[in-house]
Amino acid sequence: MRFSDKTKEFFEQKISHVVVVSLLFFVSIPGVIFGFIYQYKSINNLSSQIKTLSKDLNQIDQKLASTTTILEKNISQTKLSFEETISQERQNVDTKLSTVQSEVGSITGTLSDLEKLSKTDPELLQKYSKVFFLNEHYSPARLIEIPTQYNYFEENPYQIHGKIWPYLQNMIETAKLDGVDLYVYSAYRSFDSQESLKGQYSVVYGSGTANQFSADQGYSEHQLGTTIDLITTGIDGVIEGFEETEAYKWLLKNAHRFGFTLSYPENNSYYVFEPWHWRFVGVALATYLYNNERHFYDLDQRQIDEYLISIFD
Repeated sequence: MRFSDKTKEFFEQKISHVVVVSLLFFVSIPGVIFGFIYQYKSINNLSSQIKTLSKDLNQIDQKLASTTTILEKNISQTKLSFEETISQERQNVDTKLSTVQSEVGSITGTLSDLEKLSKTDPELLQKYSKVFFLNEHYSPARLIEIPTQYNYFEENPYQIHGKIWPYLQNMIETAKLDGVDLYVYSAYRSFDSQESLKGQYSVVYGSGTANQFSADQGYSEHQLGTTIDLITTGIDGVIEGFEETEAYKWLLKNAHRFGFTLSYPENNSYYVFEPWHWRFVGVALATYLYNNERHFYDLDQRQIDEYLISIFD
């Protein structure tokens, strides 16, 4: 069977096309397979890289967590240390401030004490009985007259230091509440009055005897205006025998509460025993003497002077 040239040419073209397609197919299959293999390896490599990266990220997270913990701990410690430092500094400042305030208070107190002392008569606690001399020009800064109802002899005017009167009045009134009668027998005496009195005693008893119970002018505690002689009822207006009375016993137990002390107790080195003679020395000193069973003239003058600032407290 013979084909025309066109038909023959057509079949040749088709066969050629089929051959080309077949060749292309057989040639492309290995490429596709290779491609798949390549892509598979790439995927495996990528997966491995992802795992490695994930591991690295985990390690980084752990390090970050550890670092964060360390930082938080450091921050906490730093904060605590800072707070402790601030607290310590505050305490230091408070301590310094307290010290300054204390020093200022001390200085203020010292200034107040100095001012107080400057207004207090330094003679009030001097030991005058045969020790110090009080000149004829001295008299207390302010004398007041004792109301007559407190005097044993109402017709006799007596004076006392103005600041001491409230203490004496309180003592007499308190004794009365306890059933004890106390009256003023003698109080302030000037230099001239003491001179006159001592002269009378010297004439009556002789100078030697008078010296045993009466001070010379300038050496009498009465000139200070701080000293009184006390008497009670039942002894006929004389002070001898006062030591046997309930009034004297009451004074021994209570006079210190009002700032008074017995100047000349038994066996003293200055004058005969004078149970009626009481001197105001301030509550602090009188209480010290009472508690320690001592007497005013037993103390050194410098020790006595320490109580001057509190004599009217």
